[in-house]
Amino acid sequence: MTTGQVFIAALFAVALGLFGVVEIVARREGSKVPTLGEVCGVVMRYRVGPLPVGRIAMFGFWWWLGWHFLAR
Repeated sequence: MTTGQVFIAALFAVALGLFGVVEIVARREGSKVPTLGEVCGVVMRYRVGPLPVGRIAMFGFWWWLGWHFLAR
C-alpha cells in the first residue's frame, strides 16, 4: 500500500468513527442532536413540487457508495 492509500483509509476510518460518536451522542436521553435515521427521514421527505428530490438524492448516494466500494 502506498502512503496515499494509507492516508485515505485512515481518513475513512476517522469519518466512520465520527459517525459512531455522533450517533451515540444523538441517542442519549434529552439530546438535541438528530440520529442518522432522523436525518435520512428529513432528506427523504424533501420534495420540489411533485418531484421527490430527497429520494432521488438518497438513491444516487447509495448507488455511488455501492459502486465505489463494491464494484471492484
